[in-house]
Amino acid sequence: MHKLRLMIPGPTPVPPQVSEAMARPMIGHRSKDFAALMERLQSKLRQVLQTENEVIVTTSSGTGGMETAVANTVNPGDKVLVLEAGKFGERWLELTRVYGADVEELHFEWGRPYDLEAVKARLDAHPDIKAVFATLNETSTGVVHDIAGLGALLKGRDTLLVVDGVSGIGGIDFNPDETGVDILVTASQKALMVPPGLAIVSVSAKAWQVIEKCRSPRYYFSLKKARKSLAKWNTAYTPGVSLFFALEAALDLILDEGLVNVFHRHDLMARATRRAVKVLGLELLPPEEYASPVVTAVKAPDGIKVDDLRKLLLDKYGVLFAGGQASLKGKIFRIAHMGYADRMDVLTAVASLEMALVELGYPVQLGSGVRAAQEVFLGGAE
Repeated sequence: MHKLRLMIPGPTPVPPQVSEAMARPMIGHRSKDFAALMERLQSKLRQVLQTENEVIVTTSSGTGGMETAVANTVNPGDKVLVLEAGKFGERWLELTRVYGADVEELHFEWGRPYDLEAVKARLDAHPDIKAVFATLNETSTGVVHDIAGLGALLKGRDTLLVVDGVSGIGGIDFNPDETGVDILVTASQKALMVPPGLAIVSVSAKAWQVIEKCRSPRYYFSLKKARKSLAKWNTAYTPGVSLFFALEAALDLILDEGLVNVFHRHDLMARATRRAVKVLGLELLPPEEYASPVVTAVKAPDGIKVDDLRKLLLDKYGVLFAGGQASLKGKIFRIAHMGYADRMDVLTAVASLEMALVELGYPVQLGSGVRAAQEVFLGGAE
């Protein structure tokens, strides 16, 4: 028998307090109790998302939140710019095309950050671009993109900045208001430590002006309907009430720990993981200065098949790493350290990785990666 240890970028482990909250007796979603819950959630979400904007919660996946952002801002024929540097940048492409946008595409090498000069050149060449769609934390590559830089490029323009923060919010220190983000999308099942099923969307005053005039058809994903219901501390349609209970419990845990401490914890786990990986002779995918605090992407060792490594880790040691996606399938594996994770989770992941590599014939000095991570945790290495 072995325990399953999820070290994947979603769904992530759920704290017992969150699981317990989901077991509470059901309440009516049009009741005073639910209205009080919604009011509390609005305040707590604004604190965790670091925004003064209205925050809409819908019962859907993160992709549902992304579709909400597109459906409420893009009319057929509108020109938009999509920045693609990974699997979730590709999702923005797919969504904007479905809604009939005239899509300007900028593609970047997977594992590398956006080239802001290229973005500026495209914006200057197409002043009629209505919105830029970008990704904060690209989990498929382990890269954090420079959203603040994008916001600076768009300052003074009418163009909206729409950001997928699904895997970053709750683990990365990011202020959408200061960086000029108009619509920020996140979801429950990543660093927010809640099971899958909730999409969370913050909307700026500038974005609301566009939403009010948008002609694209939408029903369930209508932000106008959601806003109208939020004014009465309710939702437009039946919500996942138990997930709303869970969300408040998770937000309480984050706020009790303190945002500064939460971000420090994620940064520390990431530095320890990267240090261990390098000591083991493995190569990281992204440049260090753009490496994600919540997931580490590692290139496959020479002579080792990623699927064999992941299968051994899961079957024998109960540790689940993520594989590569799309063009990176079979080329990398990914170690997540987000949400309900701590130092001992990282040490367990590194120790398991060492043993699996040895069993597969890759030359590793047992304990070297663990020691490297321990030194980071103890402050002896960066």
